[in-house]
Amino acid sequence: MEFMRMPSRHVKPVVGRKINWMKAGISECDVVLTVSPHYVKELTSGPEKGVELDGVLRAKPLETGIVNGMDVVDWNPATDKYISVKYNATTVAEARALNKEILQAEVGLPVDSSIPVIVFIGRLEEQKGSDILIAAIPEFVEENVQIIVLGTGKKKMEEELMLLEAEYPQNARGIAKFNVPLAHMMFAGADFIIVPSRFEPCGLIQLQGMRYGVIPICSSTGGLVDTVREGVTGFHMGSFNVEFETVDPADVAAVASNVTRALKQYKTLSFHAMVQNCMAQDLSWKGPAKKWEEALLGLGVEGSQPGIEGEEIAPVAKQNVATP
Repeated sequence: MEFMRMPSRHVKPVVGRKINWMKAGISECDVVLTVSPHYVKELTSGPEKGVELDGVLRAKPLETGIVNGMDVVDWNPATDKYISVKYNATTVAEARALNKEILQAEVGLPVDSSIPVIVFIGRLEEQKGSDILIAAIPEFVEENVQIIVLGTGKKKMEEELMLLEAEYPQNARGIAKFNVPLAHMMFAGADFIIVPSRFEPCGLIQLQGMRYGVIPICSSTGGLVDTVREGVTGFHMGSFNVEFETVDPADVAAVASNVTRALKQYKTLSFHAMVQNCMAQDLSWKGPAKKWEEALLGLGVEGSQPGIEGEEIAPVAKQNVATP
């Protein structure tokens, strides 16, 4: 798709030719930023990940990627209004067992805190790898594990989830709806969160999971590479085929084998260390906001000045936003 600099007078567009506004923005801006360093590499690697804008991005070039922060006020296991047993890094093991039993009862699974629980929270669509996960569940679900999937999206995937639940009533639950309280309960009661995305510029779900001491099992793409450290804060499954038309059997095998690998670590010293590593991180916007400020100040716009160090404006600003 070609971008053309249009003259000042109105010219009727050529039939079949369109202006790519994204390309125009990239070409004309002063700085290009994105939401994770690894995503920068992917965008400039070729048309498969750069969606035919890789050449424009290489010419610019992309300056850097700044990993997102997350809302550590709403998503805080120590104060979460949606969970029954609040906890911190010191009390996570005891609280997890109790919250897990509450979660299992809530979704109608057998109540047993000794069973490892895996959750998926997100849109049911190809980008998020929901179809890959659905195909992989039968490969590992008959082990001593329970999996709960929460999300809405493509009708076909919602229906497939219901079929899996009917086939594995003791191990699987699919909830095709938007349910914020249940999402919080899932973070508090789960041991692992699976993130099988085909591509993921940054991702928030793995950050929210780690905030609650839930260990990610994720594909190796975009911000998942930058935020989840193999063997330290989670498990990597490798990168997946970005073609949406079909599910690659190799990706299904990767999900199943890595879930099995993660389950072998359940309740070991390594597992407990990973939980602590997840919760010890500062996942707030404090660091990313500083990097964004530095990038914006670097533009040299007249009148720009840095914020006051230590000044907490976000909570106040958030309170002033009208509820839609």
